[in-house]
Amino acid sequence: MGKVAVAFAAAAVLVSCSVAAVMVGRRIKSRAKWRAVVEILKELEEACDTPVGRLRQVVDAMAVEMHAGLASEGGSKLKMLLTFVHHLPNGTEKGTYYALHLGGSYFRILRVHLGGERSYLDVQDVERHPIPSHLMDSTSEVLFNFLAFSMERFIEKEGKESNSQGVKRELAFTFSFPVKHSSISSGVLIKWTKGFEISEMVGKDVAECLQGAMNRRGLDIHVAALVNDTVGALSLGYYHDPDTVVTVVFGTGSNACYLERTDAIIKSQGLLTTSGSMVVNMEWGNFWSSHLPRTSYDIDLDAESSNPNDMGFEKMIAGLYLGDIVRRVIRHMSQVSDIFGPTSSMLSEPYVLRTNSVSAMHEDDTPELQQVARILKDSGVSDVPLKVRKLVVKICDVVTRRAGRLAAAGIAGILKKIGRDGSGGITSGRSRSEMRMQKRTVVAVEGGLYMNYTMFREYMEEALVEILGEEVSQYVVVKAMEDGSSIGSALLVASLQS
Repeated sequence: MGKVAVAFAAAAVLVSCSVAAVMVGRRIKSRAKWRAVVEILKELEEACDTPVGRLRQVVDAMAVEMHAGLASEGGSKLKMLLTFVHHLPNGTEKGTYYALHLGGSYFRILRVHLGGERSYLDVQDVERHPIPSHLMDSTSEVLFNFLAFSMERFIEKEGKESNSQGVKRELAFTFSFPVKHSSISSGVLIKWTKGFEISEMVGKDVAECLQGAMNRRGLDIHVAALVNDTVGALSLGYYHDPDTVVTVVFGTGSNACYLERTDAIIKSQGLLTTSGSMVVNMEWGNFWSSHLPRTSYDIDLDAESSNPNDMGFEKMIAGLYLGDIVRRVIRHMSQVSDIFGPTSSMLSEPYVLRTNSVSAMHEDDTPELQQVARILKDSGVSDVPLKVRKLVVKICDVVTRRAGRLAAAGIAGILKKIGRDGSGGITSGRSRSEMRMQKRTVVAVEGGLYMNYTMFREYMEEALVEILGEEVSQYVVVKAMEDGSSIGSALLVASLQS
């Protein structure tokens, strides 16, 4: 019996050792997989790093490209488009005006009544609707017929009591895509962005297409101005505060415009304006510089996009793309490790993870990061432990921090070009004493990414102070605006009638 007991004991020891060995092996393998994921995160952090020295290189590159784009057509990645907007609203405008805004993911219609005083700005009706996805690759006729039909329904709701009855309505068409203007009320589409792909529309007069659709429906509406969304936002900013000279939009896409001296627009010498200035639409989404911190995820996103080798800056900072960069990082991690468990094919679908989801995960303050768990589950990743959820939050932070800081560098580049960064600007011709006299400068900012994503906004504003320095940044005011592009476009039409 003693020998049998010894044998059983020995067998038990062997089994225990085997189990222990298996457990240790699994633990070692698990640690190795976790280390692989941590290494990917570390590489991402290094590739996305934006120290202030690098940001200032981006600032310089932006200012130089702006100067080149103003010097000649095609002289820069920045198109620096003329808008023929010489005068901005000053508060004396009166009357009722309309705006129809076609953006990247929505369209908006509104009516504005002005009483001739800055304090009397009455936005009477606002309708905002998502753009039906089938319109984005339809035809120009289908798209503009839909917009005209939507405008008709909006007007029908005014009823008989509206004081606009029997009067031709003056409309601003706010169009968030690159246009080469020939006047403030006409311009041809250069290219689509933000996912639109109606190729036969390129080269057509945008305002003419909308006017034709209005006429076909028998609407007594005059398309009085074709306005980029950034220009509309600048108009509203200037209306409330004449120190507003720059506007940036951070939404589905991103763009900027600013007020430039006409004598600095070399490619249009001989252009005379009574104001001596003109609003320039930069189309800054296409900016590129070797100083931009590009990752393998950015390269893959660009190659698989509908516009490869185009809009490189926008693809690093705009709402359409941030979610997909985060998705690509998570997918890469899931391919080298099983820490995300069995993942669904959804994770391989481009743009399945939206930037508003990234924002919700990044700013999740629940104890167990339940928001992160819910969003990952909706994206095909279920039941991940808390430490993996924390990892995802960190990925969101790295991608968003880079976006916010690069956005700040872009703004600082504009300020440098016009001599509002404390340096005197590029080829400004200013004296040293003028350079030392820093002016108050207002930068109006709008768009869903900026308005709704707190961490993006904070990273951008923090970096702007870093770049400019404490002394100069106290003269630079960043003002958030909502519906600024639509309201401002209506104001612009009003200023044309004054």
